Amino acid sequence: MADSTRARKIADQIKVIVASTIERKLKDPRLGFVTVTDVRVTGDLQHASIFYTVYGNDQDLVGTGHALESAKGFIRSEVGKGLTIRLTPTLEFIADAVPEAAARLDGLLAQAAADDARVAGLAKNAQHAGESDPYKKNDDADED
Repeated sequence: MADSTRARKIADQIKVIVASTIERKLKDPRLGFVTVTDVRVTGDLQHASIFYTVYGNDQDLVGTGHALESAKGFIRSEVGKGLTIRLTPTLEFIADAVPEAAARLDGLLAQAAADDARVAGLAKNAQHAGESDPYKKNDDADED
C-alpha cells in the first residue's frame, strides 16, 4: 500500500503527462480547448480519476468527452511510459463540475447584492414604527 504523499506525487506526474499528451499528441477534431484541473489516484495506485474542463458550450464538452474516451488507451500508454512505477493505473475521465458551480455561486452572489441594495434603498427613507424612544420611563424613580 502506497502512502498518501507518494500518491499525490504520482497524481501530479499523471496530470502533467496527460495535459502534455492531450496538447501535443492527440489530433482528434472533437477535442476542444481542454484543461486538466485535477487528478486523484487511489491509495494502491491502480486507478486515476482525471478531472477536466472544456472552454466552450455543452456540445464542445460532450465532443471532448467522447474524444478522451476514445483516446484513453493511447493516453494510458503515454502515462505508463512517463511514470516510474510497476503498474500503470487505469484512467477515468470526469468532466469537472467546478465551473458550473462557480457560475451558479456568482449568480447567487449577484442576486444577494441586488437584494441588499433594494433593502438598503427601502431602509434609507424608513421611519420607526413607534416612538423614537420605545422604552418606558419610570418618573417615580426620579423623585426618590
